[in-house]
Amino acid sequence: MTMNNLKIRELLDKYPFITTYLEDNKLDITGYEELTFDEYLEHFTDEDIENWAIDKERLKVDLEEFINQMKEFLGVKDEVGIESLTILPGHDKSKNPEGFEVLTIRKSEIVSIVGPTGSGKSRLLADIEWTAQRDTPTGRAILINGEVPDMKWRFSSNNKLVAQLSQNMNFVMDLTVREFLELHAQSRLVQDVEETIEKIIAAANNLAGEKFNLDTPVTSLSGGQSRALMIADTAILSSSPIVLIDEIENAGIDRKKALELLVSKDKIVLMATHDPTLALIADKRIVIKNGGISKIIETSPEEKAILTELEKMDAIILGMRSDLRAGKQLKSINS
Repeated sequence: MTMNNLKIRELLDKYPFITTYLEDNKLDITGYEELTFDEYLEHFTDEDIENWAIDKERLKVDLEEFINQMKEFLGVKDEVGIESLTILPGHDKSKNPEGFEVLTIRKSEIVSIVGPTGSGKSRLLADIEWTAQRDTPTGRAILINGEVPDMKWRFSSNNKLVAQLSQNMNFVMDLTVREFLELHAQSRLVQDVEETIEKIIAAANNLAGEKFNLDTPVTSLSGGQSRALMIADTAILSSSPIVLIDEIENAGIDRKKALELLVSKDKIVLMATHDPTLALIADKRIVIKNGGISKIIETSPEEKAILTELEKMDAIILGMRSDLRAGKQLKSINS
């Protein structure tokens, strides 16, 4: 059945219209959102079943039929989840073949993209965003779930495969943070808009160096606050399964927390970076030279040990940054 493996929360996100079915059948799912519908029905006691004439099997069958009828009426088609992104090699600017055979990235993985400025990092991100099929300057091809992707990913504004977070994020809308998030949540047919907004602002303030509130105009947000808001919004509300990040190191946010938030939501994350800490947080890194992928390096145990030392240094720098903002006198690291 369509709903067998989905939690009630996920069913509501995917099919908001089932609230009508639940209400008509007087099924109160409050507090049971993290259970599947089958598990929810099992919470009824024998006494409940007798008193309320509950037919569990009939409720399951009827809900499935209701979903199918509504999908047909609304013209809704279920999408296959994005489990993997595959890059097939092309060539560099000199037409030399790229230095790898195939690269497959799975959800909840982080891959960094490193190389000199102008080497082609942004071109790789663009190839992924446009699901290139040997028709870009690099000659690369992109597969989704191991197959040539549907053309809708390239030409439909309603099917966003990729959410891209660029270096410069400037808002031009005359909205507060609350109004901005409300519009996005409503466009996604979110059931509990207020709860979703609260989750996003809490996550954003967990990332930002300087906290802000829901009444702050989006045009007044600093660069770091804007980036924190968009990362939290992308992780919690965006349906895009792939996130491309360009130069997160200059964002004025807690970078490690940002990446942890994104992968916790089953996103595939690729980030172009010059920062060794970010490069080593990734599971592997793509090395770009002369417009092509020169090689792919798995992050080794030795590099993970180096990462631990880099994170200690980062913590010191972040602490000093916070002290400076608070107007405190900086002290020697050894004091």
